[in-house]
Amino acid sequence: MMIAFNSVEVVGYLASLFVLLSFFRKDIRQLRIVNSIGCAFFVAYGILLTSIPIIITNVAILIVNGYYLFMKKPS
Repeated sequence: MMIAFNSVEVVGYLASLFVLLSFFRKDIRQLRIVNSIGCAFFVAYGILLTSIPIIITNVAILIVNGYYLFMKKPS
């Protein structure tokens, strides 16, 4: 039996994979970078599905990650 994936599902699986992989990072900066990649894929996935909750949630997470990666000075 062959499993067929469409391109929308592939984007969703990539998003899930990157978010999952981010939790294996010990360094918080690396975690935020990998998580941001996953969130960006989830935003694309939400756009492809026209799912506003997926888009809003992941844009918000991207903003939080961006703030801590680029705006907040390390203590």
